Amino acid sequence: MTEVLFKKVDYSLRKLVEDIDIGEIGLPDIQRPFVWPATKVRDLFDSMFKGFPIGYFLFWENGYSGEHKKIGEITKQKVPRLLVVDGQQRLTSLYTVIKAMPILGKDFRRYRIKIAFHPREQKFEVSNPAIERDIEWISDISELWSSTTNIITFVNNFLKNYRNVYELNRDEENKITNAIARLEKLLDYPLTALEISSSVDEEQVAEIFVRINSKGTPLNQADFILTLMSVFWDDGRAELEEFCRRAKNPPIDNSPSPYNYYLRPNPDQLLRVNVAFGFKRARLEHVYSLLRGKDLQTRRFSVEQREKQFAILKKAHSYVLDLQNWHEFFKVIKRAGYPSNQLISSKMAVLYTYAFWLIGKRDFGVDLYRLREIIAQWFFMASLTGRYTGSPESRMEQDLGFLRDVSSPDKYIEFLSRQIDAVLTPDYWEVTLPNELETASARNPAQFAYYAALCLLDAKVLYSKMKVVDLLDTSTKPKRTAVERHHLFPRGYLQSLGIEENRFINQVANFALVEWSDNLRISDRPPHEYVPELESRFSSEELNLMYKWHALPAKWYEMRYEDFLKQRRKMIAFVIRQGFEKLRLGLDEINI
Repeated sequence: MTEVLFKKVDYSLRKLVEDIDIGEIGLPDIQRPFVWPATKVRDLFDSMFKGFPIGYFLFWENGYSGEHKKIGEITKQKVPRLLVVDGQQRLTSLYTVIKAMPILGKDFRRYRIKIAFHPREQKFEVSNPAIERDIEWISDISELWSSTTNIITFVNNFLKNYRNVYELNRDEENKITNAIARLEKLLDYPLTALEISSSVDEEQVAEIFVRINSKGTPLNQADFILTLMSVFWDDGRAELEEFCRRAKNPPIDNSPSPYNYYLRPNPDQLLRVNVAFGFKRARLEHVYSLLRGKDLQTRRFSVEQREKQFAILKKAHSYVLDLQNWHEFFKVIKRAGYPSNQLISSKMAVLYTYAFWLIGKRDFGVDLYRLREIIAQWFFMASLTGRYTGSPESRMEQDLGFLRDVSSPDKYIEFLSRQIDAVLTPDYWEVTLPNELETASARNPAQFAYYAALCLLDAKVLYSKMKVVDLLDTSTKPKRTAVERHHLFPRGYLQSLGIEENRFINQVANFALVEWSDNLRISDRPPHEYVPELESRFSSEELNLMYKWHALPAKWYEMRYEDFLKQRRKMIAFVIRQGFEKLRLGLDEINI
């Protein structure tokens, strides 16, 4: 018979609450945002009152026993033996109502979930001011399970207040009394948990979860590590989540804040930076095992090993969330020619580049000026080539592996430069990149790199006196975008030639950045009509430079569309290369 990886354990609601209280079951998330609506909590108690099943819980044995630890804001008697894999929201609902504990809402404001009960009609509702004034309701059922409540006294007082307003016969009194007693006895409600053995690894746990959970919600390695942080370092997880929350909106009082114009990170994304920076690993499953204190050779758990690995995580965490580091790093992205998040096609490229910047600063002590220059080049290369899309963990794991032979600031810069050269070869610039530009994708990394190159080259918008970098600045918020992608050969004109398919009409090489007022004026007019009108604004010297910046062949507006695309793709690739060379050489001017 195949080995069974779990055991079925029966609980009462009372036992579950007690185990959470003493720390047998790890439920630290009552200190972070609760996502269920109060009506769902109401329905949960209604189902239990009616004797309906409310599903099982899925727990995972932690592998430790008898250890004392403080979790979050509440002192527990020991480290949880069981981690909650499935049933978090139900457990939080039951525990917070039974214990009358406040929770945090999505807006991070603390409040109580108050569930009301109507004994005569035996129905539940979310409490509100009207219910609180109505003596027919128990406005907060949490009172029934308070340590100071005597159930007989509670029922007698309820009936007394009821009789002051309504007449009750003996049968009605009995019905109310029995309903309240039945509600109070929900602590004896039977529940079932499936407890997965501590010997099962996180990949198997995730598979078990998906197979038995009707929602099929996938778990990932970051989920498991964040759970471990909740258990063994709840303050760290809370800091991570608070940092991400504050990064989403500008501060209202101009106080120091992680808010920026590039990235609105999630906790699991910043966790990847912590792991890459602290452990020089990208595959989270390896780090998860280490953080559990598991010896990868003996496969045994060790408290000492766990504490050692968490110390590494904590040190990395403090650097990653340091606001000075955070904002200093974003100067790197701007230096690379990317003035806003409009040009960011890969968040992972930003996150992993941040890890490399931190490694260079702390681990190798690279001069900050030199570090900014080389990391800007790295980001340009990573963004242009989509280095961290597809299989970002595998690619980053390989990159970090190369660091084992690096031992000094100069060697670190040499390592990054060597990797850049290995990717951006002459063949890449002349063959691969033009081919990659043969696409109609609206978020093509090469197209964004082209716009970044225009920023680096201090280019002006096509047929405009305004610079590209100025009009891509996100610090201004116009009603319409200041600069827009415009079809050089307008859609309507191409359709009149019989070119109907979007994959031809929306080719990257058919787009240029123009001011939106020009975009409206151009409309669907053929190029040979609108171009002479726009070019009349500029001198021949200005037009010559503009043609170079915007990769336009001479008399392009008179060319066959297919010939124009083919030639412009090569010219765009050349402009991207020139922008990168200016970044790499650090020149104020470069001849394009």
